Amino acid sequence: MKIGYARVSDKQQNLDRQIAALKKAGCKKIFYEKQSGKSTHNRPELEKAIQALSPTDVLILAEWDRATRSMTDGIRIMERVHERFAAIKVLDRKWLDLTTPIGKGILAFLSALAEDERERINRRSDAGRKEARAKGVQFGRKPKLTSHQQSEALEMLEAGKSLRAIGRTFNVNASTIQRLKDR
Repeated sequence: MKIGYARVSDKQQNLDRQIAALKKAGCKKIFYEKQSGKSTHNRPELEKAIQALSPTDVLILAEWDRATRSMTDGIRIMERVHERFAAIKVLDRKWLDLTTPIGKGILAFLSALAEDERERINRRSDAGRKEARAKGVQFGRKPKLTSHQQSEALEMLEAGKSLRAIGRTFNVNASTIQRLKDR
């Protein structure tokens, strides 16, 4: 089955041209939305379209730039469709017809590029964290208790006060005091 997807950025824009192209391409079901595509996470109809795919189905996109915001976002969409044993065809990008052997090769190539980019980002992030640690930067949450309060809490524990009572004294949960005790 052919499932279509179309999107425009705001309520004033018209979907007619995209929907007509999807119908002409033979789409039996069409998902569409009128909202900004700035965020790659706020496209509920695209999500529904991908979820509706069964093996051998084809997701037909009226316009590539209406479905994706970046190369890596586009590759993620392609991979998700591929994981469902379905394919993608993009009407305004003839070379993005992943129902053909050449299209599948393009997907493999683009996936390799995206993986390489993810690895480079991870390497740069790791190097940045190592450098920051070497400079004494502390990672993670700020402690709920100052070092002085931590010492006081430990003294109260030694004196036999309960975790809850100490927690109330410092306005923290008893589990915070328990973690302090377990260190």
